[in-house]
Amino acid sequence: MSDKTLIVDGLTVSFAGHSVVRDLSFTLAPGRCVALVGESGSGKSVSARSLVGLTGTGAEVSARQLRFADHDLLDLSEHQWRQVRGKDIGFVLQDALVSLDPLRPVGKEILEVLQTHGYGDRQQRAARVHELLELVGVPDPALRARQRPGQLSGGLRQRALIASALAMQPALVIADEPTTALDATVQAQILQVFQQIKARGASLLIISHDLAVVAQLADEVLVLRHGEVVEQGPMQQVLREPRHAYTMALLAAVPAEHPRGTRLSPQRVASTPRLVNRGLGEVLLEGRDLGKRYTGPDGLARQVVQGVSFTLHAGRTLGIVGESGSGKTTVARLALGLLTPDQGQVLYRGKPWNLPDDAIAEASRRPLRREISVIYQDPLGSFDPRWTVAQILDDALQVAGVEAPARPARIAVLLNQVRLAADLAQRRPLQLSGGQRQRVAIARAIASEPKLIICDEPVSALDVSVQAQVLDLLADLQDELGLAYLFISHDLGVIRHVSDDVLVMRHGEVVEHAPVEQLFRQPAHKYTQRLLGSVPRLPGAGTELVVPPLDLEHEAFDLFDEARLWKIAI
Repeated sequence: MSDKTLIVDGLTVSFAGHSVVRDLSFTLAPGRCVALVGESGSGKSVSARSLVGLTGTGAEVSARQLRFADHDLLDLSEHQWRQVRGKDIGFVLQDALVSLDPLRPVGKEILEVLQTHGYGDRQQRAARVHELLELVGVPDPALRARQRPGQLSGGLRQRALIASALAMQPALVIADEPTTALDATVQAQILQVFQQIKARGASLLIISHDLAVVAQLADEVLVLRHGEVVEQGPMQQVLREPRHAYTMALLAAVPAEHPRGTRLSPQRVASTPRLVNRGLGEVLLEGRDLGKRYTGPDGLARQVVQGVSFTLHAGRTLGIVGESGSGKTTVARLALGLLTPDQGQVLYRGKPWNLPDDAIAEASRRPLRREISVIYQDPLGSFDPRWTVAQILDDALQVAGVEAPARPARIAVLLNQVRLAADLAQRRPLQLSGGQRQRVAIARAIASEPKLIICDEPVSALDVSVQAQVLDLLADLQDELGLAYLFISHDLGVIRHVSDDVLVMRHGEVVEHAPVEQLFRQPAHKYTQRLLGSVPRLPGAGTELVVPPLDLEHEAFDLFDEARLWKIAI
């Protein structure tokens, strides 16, 4: 692959005369990795899309030189691009739910790439699909290949996208936020896959807001802001000795690198440290020996939650962490009363809230519903796109029983509480940034003056600086309003930063339950130790990526067997 060099010299991308990327330049040689980092809107993804001919209609792309191997990327027709994409350049898109066809199984998505570029016969292609799904850590690859995206978790969907991009062993892989939706151990596995791709001589262009992930892969880092490079250099120099104030702010916003209770966002640094040693209030939510089974598409019943118990006190945060498929979200849905347990019970404020066999009618829960709110992972998907922010909040207030004349003033209070300008009330969700949408979701969640908020991956889709602002906001609201949080996340740094106590789940069971610092400093269970050992760190904070053996489905095989991994990867 000695001639497979990517040359980007003076790349500029404009829409309607407005430049969103200006004079971007770098060279990416075989076996090397360049990372583009920055906030949403900095031009990272547009830059990546311009390298695969997917900037969209209306885009004006120019450069002094834009070349990969013997391809002039500025002069390819759409027909030529279809031959290059997938075969010579693999592209991992950021949003798996949007990028995958919701009407067909994910295996067919991968199969299409193999068919388009003439890989083997039918039997070889089918075997290759299963190999690729194994490579990226998908358990039961034969089963998962037959499932549609809506039947898979976000992490499994993202892994299917990565498998599709690697199908033809391309010489250049461009990955846009490839590990954002993945839990720690699977993220570690994907990083191992990318490292193996580098080892066989392919090159990587990584777009990520996760600076710890960048530290594991990148040889060179470019920091973008408002479409321009503000800092560029070797990874160790940029991440250990940053020179630009913006790079320093990005590094300061990483939750894993700061003690619990400290502020993450620059505008809040000067604030009084928040109260972290709160006393125990009343028991708000209690789960006792919860169990839940699902029947899969193969007709087999699988136990997804088994024997889960927990207690959440007023004003406290219980973090739930575990890999995709560990049962975290199912526990949250049981707590909300959206699913009925097959065994055990949920108590709210000491009274039965959710029992097996629909023993509690929804009508009896409805008066207390306003005391429990939810913040979802994808706020855009939970909003009516036709409504303005004011209409979204007005609807929440109406459900909470607030009379119409009082709602406009209450909307203004809510926007102020989540640090949003009043003039945003007339905007629609698509006119807001990701951080603004998540703040509107939080405003909607507190509209009913709840006692408990269930947070299901509330910051996983946000870049690091916006994530910092949202985490600070949630901490402030907890102190101001006395809220309790049931906080679900695959990000261990976030869990450590927000939680008082942590529940670690695996295969539907709780393997460890402890106060947050005890769990992170002295994890008792081997699985927790492996989970913590899989977390990538920034330079100077223990950067070595420790990856203990990853078992999938009853330790059937070890995907980190180096010889086997190498065979699949090449």
